Parts: sequence; structure tokens; C-alpha cells
Amino acid sequence: MKKIDTVEKFEELVKTTDTFWLVKHSLTCPISAHAFDEYKQYEQENQEIDTYYLAVQEARPLSNYIAEKYQVRHESPQALLFADNNIVWHASHRKINIASLQKAVKEI
Repeated sequence: MKKIDTVEKFEELVKTTDTFWLVKHSLTCPISAHAFDEYKQYEQENQEIDTYYLAVQEARPLSNYIAEKYQVRHESPQALLFADNNIVWHASHRKINIASLQKAVKEI
């Protein structure tokens, strides 16, 4: 799992990676901590898709950029599945769990 914290790094990722996960994570929210734990567990068990994250408090411009560019309202925590430079699935809060992430990947 890799941290992305700038618009430039994100745009490079979009250009070079067809399908990947990105999770917006709050460093201070207990619900976000739980969702991030689920995401980390998913990443350890499922290596087929690259996984990335951003810490909202440290990368607010990037978080806002993604929300605006892809027309997906910002939430935290928020899991975003990208495929071919589009968000093909997203969820927030308690809907971020290993089962939902696995199901989303199977549907693309």
C-alpha cells in the first residue's frame, strides 16, 4: 500500500495504472480507523489490484481535486475503485469492509 499526497502523484498514477484502489482516510476519526484497518486487511489478502491511500488532513487539496474531477462527493473514510481513469465503485464509512471491497473487484 502506497501513500499518495499530491495531485501530481495522483495524475501520474492515473496515467500509469489501469485499475487501483484509493482510500481517503482521516487520521482522527475512529470510524475511519476501523475502515482503514479493513482496507489494510483486504490489501494483505488480495494482491491483484494496487492499493493506495491519502490522509485527508495531510492531502486536502488532493482529496478535493478527486471529488471535483470525478464528481464524487468527498467523504471520509471513502474507498474509491478506479478503472480506466474512472471511479467504478465507491463506498464510505462502515460500508468499507473486506467483503464489500472483494465484491466490488469481482464486478469490474
